[in-house]
Amino acid sequence: MSAKPDFARHSLGILCYLIGVAFFALNDALGKHLVGDHSVAQLLFVRGIGAVAVLVPIMLATRIRFRMSGPWWLHAARILLQTADSYCFYFATWHLPLVDVMTFYMSAPIIVTAISGLFLRERVGPYRWSAVIVGFIGVVIALAPGSEPVSGDAMLGSVIALLGASSFAVSLTMTRRLRDNNPFSLVVSQFVVGGIVGAALCPLGWVAPNVTDFGLMLVLGIVAAGCFLLIARALALAPASLLAPFQYSAIFWAALFGWIWWQHEPTLRIVIGNAILIASGLFVFYRERRLAISVSDKVEQIP
Repeated sequence: MSAKPDFARHSLGILCYLIGVAFFALNDALGKHLVGDHSVAQLLFVRGIGAVAVLVPIMLATRIRFRMSGPWWLHAARILLQTADSYCFYFATWHLPLVDVMTFYMSAPIIVTAISGLFLRERVGPYRWSAVIVGFIGVVIALAPGSEPVSGDAMLGSVIALLGASSFAVSLTMTRRLRDNNPFSLVVSQFVVGGIVGAALCPLGWVAPNVTDFGLMLVLGIVAAGCFLLIARALALAPASLLAPFQYSAIFWAALFGWIWWQHEPTLRIVIGNAILIASGLFVFYRERRLAISVSDKVEQIP
């Protein structure tokens, strides 16, 4: 009898995750724009101010209590990994084109799927694995990382991007483990710590921002907060391994924002790659729906 409610809950989780990924792509574009003129530490510091300035009043107005349940070390590890992920991403875009950094980050769904069975004890079958692998093929087709000789600067950016992708993937599984916590508590804690880390490192490379850039940094915090709230909610509603393939939808938004922001017109390769990504996501959703119908039918046949 629980199959249909599970499908509805998982569907809502997928929707939240898709919207969260779209926010992620906007966060990436804003970060790429700002990191050229300002240090990564500045972005983390001012972004934290913007996020907390929006989240805390909402919590007060809606009477959401700040409460952290679960192992303290798990909360600490998740916050540190989320902070490392943000720092690594912005740092990597300083040294590499955005599409190359995103290629590394698209390894995150594979990492999430691989460790979900061990860390979360989720059952990851061949269909979800197939969707993840096919989606990754779509990413490679869409992005086609640069084939130019790798310089020392690019090598450093590549290593940092891979570390960031790994941090992001592991932090997602930890968020799933801590799903009994209110998403606001999880997100506020990570932005407070991220802001403190940024403030501590700011003296190493502070560049006074103009009014426009300072405003964009605050907006960056609001966008990032919305992103993490949606993803935390999604992980409370659906298994991490089910949501993992939908991370690839970031490429669609990256192509769209690149077209709007930097006038990078989508190539045929991007169109084909995105078609494969959309197909892999629809396949996962179709399988989830068919499984719910099948299980529900079997339950109803029991006298």
